[in-house]
Parts: sequence; structure tokens; C-alpha cells
Amino acid sequence: MGRLTGKVAFITGAARGQGRAEAVRLASEGADIIAVDLAEAASAYVRYEPATQDELDETVKLVEAQGRRILARKADVRDLAALEAVVKEGVELFGRLDIVVANAGIVNYGRTWELTEEQWQDTIDVNLTGAWKTVKAAVPTLIEQGQGGSVILISSVAGLKGLPFLAHYASSKHGVVGLAKVLANELGEFDIRVNTIHPHGVRSGMSDGSMTQFIEKSPLLGPVFMPTLPYQMVEPEDIANMVAFLASDEAKYITGAEMKVDLGALNR
Repeated sequence: MGRLTGKVAFITGAARGQGRAEAVRLASEGADIIAVDLAEAASAYVRYEPATQDELDETVKLVEAQGRRILARKADVRDLAALEAVVKEGVELFGRLDIVVANAGIVNYGRTWELTEEQWQDTIDVNLTGAWKTVKAAVPTLIEQGQGGSVILISSVAGLKGLPFLAHYASSKHGVVGLAKVLANELGEFDIRVNTIHPHGVRSGMSDGSMTQFIEKSPLLGPVFMPTLPYQMVEPEDIANMVAFLASDEAKYITGAEMKVDLGALNR
């Protein structure tokens, strides 16, 4: 018996990286998975390779290899109707919903005053409004069931710290924290917990190397990114481990918390 046997989790951005690791980790603990991913470029300003349908299909295989069921659909977190349709389909298939992981996100770089309006808006729409739409699509089911639940919003070190060249991203991730704190208060009476996770850089494919160019031009800002521990990146599985903890009864008294998996970067 896993910690999440009999549970069902809804995860966005599940085709690869953190989202895939979260799906596999929760499945390993006994959960069935409702997974979505855009599986194409979300913005013209994203320069790393986007996730693909083949990668989403691979997530399906990996979850099934854990002996669990999975419903995987292509959907954009900016499309509320699409998210609601997937949640409805998943609940009809699996019979319930217990865990919501708002994981989907994008990142790109630029000095604040040089960002374009579209660059700013794309990032806010995916990272913050997408998280809100994920919650809006899923939380009514948790409330209606009357059996509590766990909502986990993936933020970032940039959700608690003013990381340079990331004004749009940091604003979106700070916004995720505010969203989670309000939700934690509103949903507490329903025994639904809401928490954020704050990773340092994750080896998930969401990097195009351009951050180095900005730091080279503004070397005084480089130390802002330094971790305390002698590592530079965390693995997707490290974030998935925290998701599994927050989804489980081991975290039943934790809500409104900011869980840092950051190599000590926020301690500096």
C-alpha cells in the first residue's frame, strides 16, 4: 500500500521534466493520474524546445509501468474550458479527485524595461492565470466530494526573491504565492490544503542558456543566484518527492506553507 493508494491526482505540464516526475512519483505511491500538457510552444519568446505529444505518450507509459491508470490529454492551461473538460473526463473515469498540482509554466529572460508587452503577458498568462484556471477547474470537485484534498502550486525561488532578468517570471511566481495563501484560507473549512513549492534551477529542459549572457553583461548580479549547498541544479525527482509529501497524510496539518527545495539559495 502506497501513501496515495486510492487517490487521483490532476497534474498540468506533465509531458516531461517536473510534471512527468510528479506523475510517476505519485503513481508509485498508488495514485491514478489525470495529466495535461500543451505539447507545443506556448510563446514565441520561449527558446528551449517545447514538450511534444511523444513525450506526453512516454509519461503515460511510465505511469502505467507503476501499475496505475492515467488519462493524458493535450490542453492549454490558458483554456479554462479545456481544463474543465479534462477534469470532468478524469473524474468520470477514475471516480474522484484528491490532488491538484499546478505545475505548467514557461520561462524566458530580459531586463525589465526591455521586455515586450507580449513577452510579459505570455508569461503571466501561463504561469499565474494558468495556475488560477487549473484551480478553478478542479477545486469545485474537491469541495463537492467533501473529503478534503491537497492543492500544490509550483512556484520558484523567483517567487520569493527578486531574481534579475526575470521580472515577468518573478511577478508570476510571486503571484502564485498570493493565490495559494488566499486559497489556503478559503479552502481550510473544507479540509483542503494549499501549499507552494519553491525550486532552485531544475534540470527539466526549460533553459536556453541565455541567462549567462545577461550575467556576463551585469556581473554584479551573478551572486544573487548563488545557492548555499555545493550544487547548481536540482533534479525533477527532488521536486516530485516534495509533491508526494504534500499530497500525503504526512502533511495533513500543513497549509499556506512555502516549501523550499532551493539548495539554500533563499537563505543568502
